[in-house]
Amino acid sequence: MLAPVLLMVLTQVAPSLPRPPAFPQGRVETINVVSWNSNDLPKVFERSEQLPLSDDELVKLAKAGFDAADMVKMIQERRCACDASADGLIRLKKEGVPKEVINAVSLHGLKPNRSLVLQLTMDFTGEGREARNSFLYVFIDDGGITRVFSANLNDFLSRNNPYDVMTDRSDLLITKKVRRIQMAGEVPLKTYGAHQVLVATSANPAITHPSQLNDNERRTAQSYTLDYPRASLQSVCRLTAGYKRDALLAYQWRYMGSRFECEWN
Repeated sequence: MLAPVLLMVLTQVAPSLPRPPAFPQGRVETINVVSWNSNDLPKVFERSEQLPLSDDELVKLAKAGFDAADMVKMIQERRCACDASADGLIRLKKEGVPKEVINAVSLHGLKPNRSLVLQLTMDFTGEGREARNSFLYVFIDDGGITRVFSANLNDFLSRNNPYDVMTDRSDLLITKKVRRIQMAGEVPLKTYGAHQVLVATSANPAITHPSQLNDNERRTAQSYTLDYPRASLQSVCRLTAGYKRDALLAYQWRYMGSRFECEWN
């Protein structure tokens, strides 16, 4: 009498097990986990806070006798702001950089620059309503292309744009009000290396090339050079244009000049 009772109890308390999921009924491949080699696990490197290496730095390290494996590890940790094009890799090979390092450059190099961010700041000092030569032009050569960026300043000045009104205390006796208008945009650049930049003002709204500037506009224009790298952590150029109240026409601002700088890191 005992056995049937036990069977009944077991039947009541045993949980129903879920069925295994359906697997394909075709080919079976068995892998022995014990045969895995732990040395083949993917290597994980923490990123260093140091700046990426450059082509010239890799050449310097190679000529100083650094081991190829150590240089590869440096690139993995810091990345490389290098020229990973065919010409760039050929140059590294000619300079004696080991093959393993060149392969690491191709794999871990920063992506090539395709554009830069242009931050434009315009400061209008003193009281005024409009700008003389109200069109601001920025010309940038890009190989066979001249890229033209223009701004109708009086259009900006007549609208409620985001701007700051601040006090210039460089002169303790005179308080000057400065109206600052800022904007930023992306500038596509297809070629690397040196680029010419020309900043000019004009009353002509239809200028498409620096050759269309008149003699006076050319004299007041300012020329800069930017060295556009193939790769960088950031590509930011800052242009500041200054305007001051005209001595004769007090309601107008006159262009005083500009400052231009770029940051690549």
